[in-house]
Amino acid sequence: MSYSAYYVEESNGDFSASIHELELTKPESGFVQIEVSHSSLNYKDALSATGVKGVTREYPFVPGIDAVGVVTDSASNIFAKGDEVIVTGYDLGMNTPGGFGEFITVPAEWVVLKPSNLSAVEAMSIGTAGLTAAASVLKILESNPSKDLPIVVTGATGGVGSVAVMLLSTLGFDVSALTGKEASRDFLHSIGANSIILRTDFLEAPSKPMARPIFAGAVDTVGGSILSKLLPQILPHGVVTSCGNVAGIEINTTVFPFILRGISLCGIDSAEAPIEFKKTLWNKFANEWKLDLTSLVREVSKEQLNEEILTILKGGQEGRVVLSHRE
Repeated sequence: MSYSAYYVEESNGDFSASIHELELTKPESGFVQIEVSHSSLNYKDALSATGVKGVTREYPFVPGIDAVGVVTDSASNIFAKGDEVIVTGYDLGMNTPGGFGEFITVPAEWVVLKPSNLSAVEAMSIGTAGLTAAASVLKILESNPSKDLPIVVTGATGGVGSVAVMLLSTLGFDVSALTGKEASRDFLHSIGANSIILRTDFLEAPSKPMARPIFAGAVDTVGGSILSKLLPQILPHGVVTSCGNVAGIEINTTVFPFILRGISLCGIDSAEAPIEFKKTLWNKFANEWKLDLTSLVREVSKEQLNEEILTILKGGQEGRVVLSHRE
């Protein structure tokens, strides 16, 4: 049996993608085979699709770090044929063929049952980006943040940022969205941002080792100079979460925000999080953190992925892009 996939190939250092037919094989012991209905487009997928070897080691390859679908064959006692399931992160879409194909075969330990009150599209509207946003928000909530000051979200139009803005707003926080996109003001207000901070304005203001606290906490998705400048502006005992590096991998700070205000800088990695923690986050999204994500999401086909990958690499993505394998 063959299936269709978005297939990335390498020739003399050049990378190209096409819709390709691949052969389906039986899962080995401990693995499950899943017919994928939907996936989602993440920055890591775009890197894999364009040959960034730090993400994917060998080509040809099928990207897609997220997938939702139905178990069609199981060599595990954890899942049975017909189970509706979700897979996010771990090695999926990195070196294990991913959700941009109509079938995936993965270890059962990577898989969670899809909550019945989440649709497949909702699950992929969340995906790894949404789990990262949720893990960030949960870490901030553990600090019992003040509601007297806003929580700032950087890279607010991206996958993680946009879900974080919506989730924080739904939970009753005043949200400041930091972005480099002047044209995205209306979008950010529509998903719950109370105020918009333009990246150029934020970076042009003088930097100080300690500044007046103007944020109760922060979800930082970009790193670099943005994160460096945020730290001295956080309220005492506030939490800043860090989950991205598109603005740079280095930060320049002093110890003052940590030893004089007791702030915490917390790294977030939902992709490799324990499966039980992922189950907790999925259950939150299905219940008390249920969000109407329709305004964040665009559905695309495999044939449209090339254009969407270029957009996300140029920093032009707003919200979430969901891949549908259904005609």
